Amino acid sequence: MEKRISFEKVDYDRDLNRIHKWMNEEHVIPFWQLNHSIEKFMDHLRKALDDDHQTLYLGKLDDVPISYWEAYWVKGDVVEKCYEAETFDQGIHLLIGEPDYLGRGYALPFLEAMVSFQFQVAETKKVIAEPDIRNEKMIHVFEQCGFEPVKPIELPDKTGLLMFCHRDVFERRLKQYDRNSGKTETHS
Repeated sequence: MEKRISFEKVDYDRDLNRIHKWMNEEHVIPFWQLNHSIEKFMDHLRKALDDDHQTLYLGKLDDVPISYWEAYWVKGDVVEKCYEAETFDQGIHLLIGEPDYLGRGYALPFLEAMVSFQFQVAETKKVIAEPDIRNEKMIHVFEQCGFEPVKPIELPDKTGLLMFCHRDVFERRLKQYDRNSGKTETHS
């Protein structure tokens, strides 16, 4: 039985406690470092939602929220100083928040769905990521999705691995997957 992946924009009132809980999970703390008190996290989430260069989403599996996503425009982000960013480059941050869904193979299909969504902007030719250089599991998932390591970069909160996913590589990879598996996946 196939499961349905969907994304819903974060709503402050509805999602604050859920996202705060996820930021305090053992597997999230080392890489996000947002395991603050609820009061401090309230301010962080409000600022993140008010930042017009990014959009926050919950990733849902059969309508059950299991992940948190920040889809952002590279222009206006601290990472734009780390390479020659093009106007329509987009970036992604993510976490699987619910521990029961870890290690079950959901990160890759969710990432593919979000990157497909980002490439719906015709002018976007590249989606970037900068996972913590210590996060080998996520780096592997990004590589499986078609992201290529570029270089380590120093960011205010971490040493990240700058990774690029070019539209043509991503689309070619998905077509190859569809031919090999004999099925076509749809993502909402």
